[in-house]
Amino acid sequence: MKLDQVIARRKHKTVYRDGDRCIKLFDAEFSKADVLNEALNQARVESTGLHVPKILEVTVVDGQWAIVSEYIEGKTLAALMEENPADKEKYIELLVDIQMQIHSKVCPLLNKLKDKMNRKISETDLDATTRYELHTRLEGMPKHNKVCHGDFNPSNVILTADGTPYIIDWSHATQGNASADVARTYLLFCLQGDEEGAKFYLNTFCHKSDTAKQYVQKWMPIVAASQSVKGNAHEREFLHSWVNVVDYE
Repeated sequence: MKLDQVIARRKHKTVYRDGDRCIKLFDAEFSKADVLNEALNQARVESTGLHVPKILEVTVVDGQWAIVSEYIEGKTLAALMEENPADKEKYIELLVDIQMQIHSKVCPLLNKLKDKMNRKISETDLDATTRYELHTRLEGMPKHNKVCHGDFNPSNVILTADGTPYIIDWSHATQGNASADVARTYLLFCLQGDEEGAKFYLNTFCHKSDTAKQYVQKWMPIVAASQSVKGNAHEREFLHSWVNVVDYE
């Protein structure tokens, strides 16, 4: 196993290419349970027929856990947007089409989105009254069982030379309400400082899926609270500003 060609560096992990294999190597202190859960999520989603790199093995390299999967040759939608800013809206529309395809699938063995959200809300540093209101709002949201990526953004879609989109990074995958997944993607655009892209993304998704924008917006405080558990102080401050937002334009 060669670890000399770095594809990407992320917090607590480095991704390498070794021929036709992709090796995601986690820091030594990274949770074994989280590594195994990510690999299991991806293996389960493979069975839905979505274009997902196949898991080849889960192993340990010098005391560090690693997930080995197929290497997919291509460029991420994020890179394509950066290279072709005039085509940004076209790529966001493609992003929406791919996300709707994800939501068209079911995968009964994935963890439930509501369970994860409830747990994350309980882990926040928000006051008890706010946590209670968020738990209550979450409980009142319709229960669905659609595949939700959980971290769906342009950097997690690789477009091959023939135009096939491969979806990567399934560590946050759950089954649940698609609009929660959409709220998460919207907030990810905002966290990148791209409010214009966020607005176009949300409008496009709601139009293509015939979903009321207000319905997605009801999820935003819940999703923002659950996301605020991790991330830096600036991100937490931004996400906390969304937690108490009830009415939207």
